Amino acid sequence: MPELDAIDRKILALLQTDSRLTMQELADKVGLSVSPCHRRVKLLEERGVITRYIATVDQKALGLHVSVFISIKLARQKEEDLNRFARAISKWDEVLECYLMTGNRDYLLRVVAADLSSYEAFLKNKLTRLDGIASIESSFALSQVKYSIALPV
Repeated sequence: MPELDAIDRKILALLQTDSRLTMQELADKVGLSVSPCHRRVKLLEERGVITRYIATVDQKALGLHVSVFISIKLARQKEEDLNRFARAISKWDEVLECYLMTGNRDYLLRVVAADLSSYEAFLKNKLTRLDGIASIESSFALSQVKYSIALPV
């Protein structure tokens, strides 16, 4: 994959801030005419650098006031167990992020819920019903200090 140049990086920074920019606005901001700017954006999409365009939604506006970080330890760390866990949690809308970890825990999940009883229902009706989980530790976020989906470019 060819290296990103300064203009590519500027395009990415601008689109991460506002993906609704018109091609003319984007071209003006990076100092190109519309056609070369459009070509660069298309190449970034084709190369998989730009993966999608999304709208970010305020979690609390949707009534999802609780953020929980859950550490999971599996009973066994065999590939089949890891894959089974990953398949199961991938289907759950409450799970926004899931990472396979090093250290004392196997997975770290970020989960959202409307309130504590909703989280309890998620825990009892979904997470604890998965085979192969040795332990679950939940940590509740008191407040969000920083949140960004924009990568440093």
